[in-house]
Amino acid sequence: MLITRRTLLASAAPALLLGAGMASGARAQAADPRLAIRALGNPSAKVHVEEWFSLTCTHCARFSEEVFPEVRSKLIDTGKVYYIFRDFPLDQVALSAAMIARSLPGDRYEAFVLALLASQDRWAFGKDVNPQDELRKMAALAGMSADLFQQTLADDKLRHAIMDEEDRAQAQYKIDGTPTFRFNDKEQVSQELTYEQFAQKVESLS
Repeated sequence: MLITRRTLLASAAPALLLGAGMASGARAQAADPRLAIRALGNPSAKVHVEEWFSLTCTHCARFSEEVFPEVRSKLIDTGKVYYIFRDFPLDQVALSAAMIARSLPGDRYEAFVLALLASQDRWAFGKDVNPQDELRKMAALAGMSADLFQQTLADDKLRHAIMDEEDRAQAQYKIDGTPTFRFNDKEQVSQELTYEQFAQKVESLS
């Protein structure tokens, strides 16, 4: 599965002009701010939650719309949870979207990702829709110029950094689907969670 997905992502990129995670940890983050951790909340919170997600994952979209707002208001904003976004693109379209999201200013990342997930059925899966064209429009609304959009999608370094992080997650945590949640680097759940299930995991570690 690892080789198949990576080969698919890499080989499809040139034809499409497509160019939280890092190939070499802190060194990669220092070298390229786009690869810095994207997170919400207080880093000193007792519970750290990592979510591996794909921007074309319908389960991720449903969690984002139906559960995450409550997680945000009741657990993140109250200081109970530090929430870390981890890229795990399942296809070329998701990889493209992850690259664009990471190339926006950090303070626009959350809103852009949530907007993509909320409108996934239109920009990624809409009938007679070109996902790249739709992604370009949404990036423009977030303040990205057309030139930067094209430069980002043609950036091999960024593309492979995201793919390398995906490989690391598969090798280290056996992640092979989205969404996958990891609580305090101990307990791992590879499925959608209701708010009640999510909060119960947090409470058990608080």
